[in-house]
Amino acid sequence: MLREKKTVVVGLSGGVDSSVTALLLKQQGYRVIGLFMKNWDEEEDCPWAKDFEDVTKIAEQLQIPCYTVNFSKEYWERVFARCLDDFRLGHTPNPDILCNQEIKFKLFFEKALEIGADYMATGHYVRKEGGQLLRALDDSKDQSYFLYTMKKQILERVLFPLGALEKSAVRLIAKEHGLVTADKKDSVGICFIGKRNFKEFLSRYIHKKPGQFKTLAGQVVGAHEGAHYYTMGQRRGLAIGGPGEPWFVVGKDMENNVVYVEQGEDHPALHHSALVATSVSWVGTAPSFPLECTAKIRYRSPDQACRVTKKGSELHVHFRERQKAITPRQSIVFYQGDLCLGGAIIDAPQQAHPFSH
Repeated sequence: MLREKKTVVVGLSGGVDSSVTALLLKQQGYRVIGLFMKNWDEEEDCPWAKDFEDVTKIAEQLQIPCYTVNFSKEYWERVFARCLDDFRLGHTPNPDILCNQEIKFKLFFEKALEIGADYMATGHYVRKEGGQLLRALDDSKDQSYFLYTMKKQILERVLFPLGALEKSAVRLIAKEHGLVTADKKDSVGICFIGKRNFKEFLSRYIHKKPGQFKTLAGQVVGAHEGAHYYTMGQRRGLAIGGPGEPWFVVGKDMENNVVYVEQGEDHPALHHSALVATSVSWVGTAPSFPLECTAKIRYRSPDQACRVTKKGSELHVHFRERQKAITPRQSIVFYQGDLCLGGAIIDAPQQAHPFSH
């Protein structure tokens, strides 16, 4: 037990992870306060009402106070509108990372301190040690990729009770304590918006603009409803018929509304050995360069050995092996073992000389 009872504000989302987070912290002797965020106003798009009902039940079960804060306006301006701008330019942004940066670990963090919290806590699967951000022990659930923009001074006041647990253990704890969220499915899809038909959802905000699928040689092989709907490496949803291997998106010409496609997962236009990244964010002190480390170019991708050099505000990343579908405006996140160093926004893929030591 803590010698002096500290106050921690837990972001309760209505899911099993945040519920167990609150439970564990209360068991550890903290004074726990729940805080539910409403970040999306279109009722038919987000099941926030059901989530809030579950949050209320959890607060009652744990006998903790719980409050609600509405960040819908800020979410629209700081996250969603910025993502729409990227989509219009033909890029593929990551709203979850931006939401963590602008909402959860900025506005929510500030609200927690305003309430009088000593700490803020979330159900993210990450660990921290000595002011550093580490991967979760459950590698299949690790979420450090989404938190690389967090600064050390904020990290020091955030607790992650689930980082050392397997997901199965979290479910078991919830069941053993009879939490109403014990069997609730994990949330999927866009942060605070949920899972949906992407093209249909995006078409509400960016009008359809019919165009052509072309090969790099200029052959027209199909028609599409707007280049902004497609991303590098995409295979599903192209509806291009004909014999041979599946088609993949290998590039876009937004000015002429052309989506370039080629057949075969191994087509050279789909693979690059280097990239340039900007908008760099380090969790702690910036490392020295050249930096030998591993990196992820998307959440589910395995770590890839790379060398990172710095030129002005740009990072130039050279991989040991060629990478598939390097996507502008996605994040690249750097690691040394379990330590998450930070990351950056991918500007463009490049070809480069073979990796050498």
